[in-house]
Amino acid sequence: MAKKKSKSKASASTIALNKKARHEYFIEETYEAGLELQGWEVKSLRAGKGNISDAYVILRQGQAFLLGGTFTPLDAASSHVVCDPERTRKLLMHRREIDRMQGLVERQGYTLVALELYWSKAWVKLKIGLAKGKQSHDKRTSTKDREWKVQKERMMKNSVR
Repeated sequence: MAKKKSKSKASASTIALNKKARHEYFIEETYEAGLELQGWEVKSLRAGKGNISDAYVILRQGQAFLLGGTFTPLDAASSHVVCDPERTRKLLMHRREIDRMQGLVERQGYTLVALELYWSKAWVKLKIGLAKGKQSHDKRTSTKDREWKVQKERMMKNSVR
């Protein structure tokens, strides 16, 4: 009989989250992409030194690239390798996914935002969100809804006793 996967293992596979993206944008769709990485980048990600809080995705010549992601090199990195922590990294995706995203970005004004960086087996994956920007009143509304949800949970918890 196969073992059931626990939810704590899923959170352990997360390398970096972009919490600001959900606050700044309405996320309409999500895509999964692999990253083309160098050896020192994989080692630094294993140590948890990745940051995608200001990262976004651009599409050029039918290919997707990650900009703004910072992977801090380890101190013990090899001296003969030039480590650029903010280099542009190529994303590995299917052609039809890239074409669909390109159409939505160009025609309907969507933005591609990096949401989450995580391990999938031995591979590093990036969750990309197809997003529209929020206005300030939208942010206030979502904050108010979130606070009401928390307050409602507290009231329900206290009324059960």
